[in-house]
Amino acid sequence: MNGKNKISLQIQYFDGCANSAEMIRGVMKAIRGMENEIDYQEILIETNEQAEKLKFRGSPTLLINGEDFEEMNEPEEVYINCRIYRNGLPAVEEIRSKIEKYNQRTDKKQ
Repeated sequence: MNGKNKISLQIQYFDGCANSAEMIRGVMKAIRGMENEIDYQEILIETNEQAEKLKFRGSPTLLINGEDFEEMNEPEEVYINCRIYRNGLPAVEEIRSKIEKYNQRTDKKQ
């Protein structure tokens, strides 16, 4: 990767959801060694208005290049709530694997 097209990683969360800290730790482990290729953000959701603007899917939500980790569609009605992942929180290996797939897509576009 030439550094021009970094992969955007965004974790959206709110204080009070137990899984948020675990997701953040998992993502940090997953990107270890790839920091120069990643544009990483943590977005703390504090208001209903902010949740609505971001089409918040629940806490924690991991977006890679704007796409939901589980490919969940943007909700029609937005609530500040905890999110339940189908198979539990993604493992570090799953997160890294998905990031690498996006990395390959980005490289092919150049």
